[in-house]
Amino acid sequence: MTLRFSVLASGSTGNAFYIESDKQRLLVDAGLSGKQMDRLFGEITVNPKGLDGILVTHEHSDHIKGLGIIARKYNLPIYANEKTWQAMEDAIGTISLDQKFHFGMEEIKTFGDIEVESFGVSHDAAEPMFFTFRNDEKKVALVTDLGYVSERIKRTVEDADAYIFEANHDVSMLRMGRYPWNVKRRILGDSGHVSNEDSGLALSDLITNRTSRIYLAHLSQDNNMKDLARMSVDHILKERGITLDIRDTDPKTPTALYDVG
Repeated sequence: MTLRFSVLASGSTGNAFYIESDKQRLLVDAGLSGKQMDRLFGEITVNPKGLDGILVTHEHSDHIKGLGIIARKYNLPIYANEKTWQAMEDAIGTISLDQKFHFGMEEIKTFGDIEVESFGVSHDAAEPMFFTFRNDEKKVALVTDLGYVSERIKRTVEDADAYIFEANHDVSMLRMGRYPWNVKRRILGDSGHVSNEDSGLALSDLITNRTSRIYLAHLSQDNNMKDLARMSVDHILKERGITLDIRDTDPKTPTALYDVG
């Protein structure tokens, strides 16, 4: 029994996450064009025809840009909560009824040998939610697009083998950057995005001895840098006696498939 995953793309320009077991293949979000999605799958040598379904976190375009195209091209079922379906329906084009499925917030669904749990996050979308994935004793947590990490989220995602965790911005870079103040306020607010420092602090509460790797995700191209995010999170963890394998993600290049074991 095993879980393998790749962060296909992560950032403000597009997000997609792939996870598989021996019996199941799932995509979370398709925030790049259909052509780019096919390229990303090609780079990790996975055929999207073999996908068993697409899970949707929320309706922002950097998460659903290629959703309709991929779903129609490969005749894939889409799973989203009711408010997200309503919010994204016009943007993704016509999807046949037999491809539309409901996945509610705070719900657990079983896809083959993968158990998926959804949890709500604080973000300025209709009803945004992210996921943990379990197979046998292994657990992977996908946590981005949130203004803060609540105690409820911590209880849901703690003690995972691997995290894909938001480290969106460096607060100083954001404050001094070119964004208008209303955008800065949105990003810094409780419905915006998690900073490098807050990411490190949250992770230090979640990590246990079983945690083997962290991927820092959804980095801002304008208000962060990979090295800065990695060093910031690593510094906070080491202050708390935690040394871990911290990896980058990229808006255009997928991470190599990682075998959780």
